[in-house]
Amino acid sequence: MKGINIILDTNVLYAGLYSSSGASYKVLRLIEKEKIKIGLSTALLFEYEDVLKRNEFILKLSVREIEQILDNLCKLSNHYKIYFLWRPYLSDPKDDHILELAVVSGIKTIVTYNIKDFSGSNKFGVRVITPKMLLEELK
Repeated sequence: MKGINIILDTNVLYAGLYSSSGASYKVLRLIEKEKIKIGLSTALLFEYEDVLKRNEFILKLSVREIEQILDNLCKLSNHYKIYFLWRPYLSDPKDDHILELAVVSGIKTIVTYNIKDFSGSNKFGVRVITPKMLLEELK
């Protein structure tokens, strides 16, 4: 299996922690095994933290476990600073920082369940795929 660099949308992280039977969980396992490398910015890390901590009871995780997960993701990722903002660009302005991260990092793949929210990303050479599509490519 060839390694790949991706931007991991928060909904995929959440789904992978919520259920161990889906494609998102498999993607998280591949990140853990360092077969997939994620790009990370401060804004995306804070979004991960906010969503996970707001849903700690649903996820059946303690705050400490969430912090350990986030620490591990930080260790397993490449970090990028975003020096430009050209918002709003996407239909959901809350996703603009993810596209900006993809552009500044040169990472050409965003993995998300909300493909339609990233319409127009292809103008920046960024493709948007689901976790299932990613796993099929990696076979």
